[in-house]
Amino acid sequence: MDADMAMAIGTVLGVLSIPSLLSAMSEGRAPKVGGLLLIAAGGLVIWALATRPGGYSLAELPGLIIDVIARIIG
Repeated sequence: MDADMAMAIGTVLGVLSIPSLLSAMSEGRAPKVGGLLLIAAGGLVIWALATRPGGYSLAELPGLIIDVIARIIG
């Protein structure tokens, strides 16, 4: 796994953790699954930022995710 793929997967996991966290908090439950997703996403994003020399900008993320999906599909 390279840094681009780790950043894309971490970003997607981070976005997917938000509904789980909100649902658990609104129902008064402990946000176990959402918390685990958020920790995994944070770890992947931090690892990607640490291994890529120039880092990432916010404007690069949509293109990066599309490139990673294209690599997986084709």
